[in-house]
Amino acid sequence: MRPLRRLMLAATAMLALTATASQAAGPGYTTLSTPVPATAPGKKVEVIEFFMYTCPHCYALDPLLEEWVKKQGDRIVFKRLHFAQGPTDPLAHAYVTLEAMGQTELVHSKILRAIHGERQRIYRSDEQMKEFLVKNGVDKARYEQLFNSFSVQTKMKSLANTIGKYQVTSAPTLVVDGRYMTSPTIAGGPGASEVQAGRQTIAVLDQLVAKAAAEKK
Repeated sequence: MRPLRRLMLAATAMLALTATASQAAGPGYTTLSTPVPATAPGKKVEVIEFFMYTCPHCYALDPLLEEWVKKQGDRIVFKRLHFAQGPTDPLAHAYVTLEAMGQTELVHSKILRAIHGERQRIYRSDEQMKEFLVKNGVDKARYEQLFNSFSVQTKMKSLANTIGKYQVTSAPTLVVDGRYMTSPTIAGGPGASEVQAGRQTIAVLDQLVAKAAAEKK
């Protein structure tokens, strides 16, 4: 089985497991049993997307989520965490490096489109990913400098532990203010299409951001 197909099937399997555990927990979202302190300043609401570049559901949700984040403006602080398939996962490593450069938004959707829309195999190695990023406007020298930096290496090693604190087991999953969790599986419910589940996830995010903001007053 090809590496991409293995990872896609793994992501789908994780979604199925989450559906079993979450659908009885509430109207489109669950509450973390142990909240994680949010880091958003003031009354802003923290929203974190847990994703994988090889996850087809993340690809489907991405345009809806991108539009939603823009509409939220200064109400939220939006972050992403990439599930890592081990400590040397080239896709997670690339994302953490881009994050350190402040250039995730430059190429995030392009990476998803390349893998899922164009079937490019940039996920096979660090070199293939770097070549793709440089072609899409990322500074090669700066990328190479940060790729093996102490801060990036430290974050790579801590990814699994960080994700574990949020009790997240599948992608895509969104956590609002360190307390509320939703996803296309939880929000969409049984029988929902990919598009329906995505739209319902966005609707639930609106509710959760409003709820979290009200609780800060």
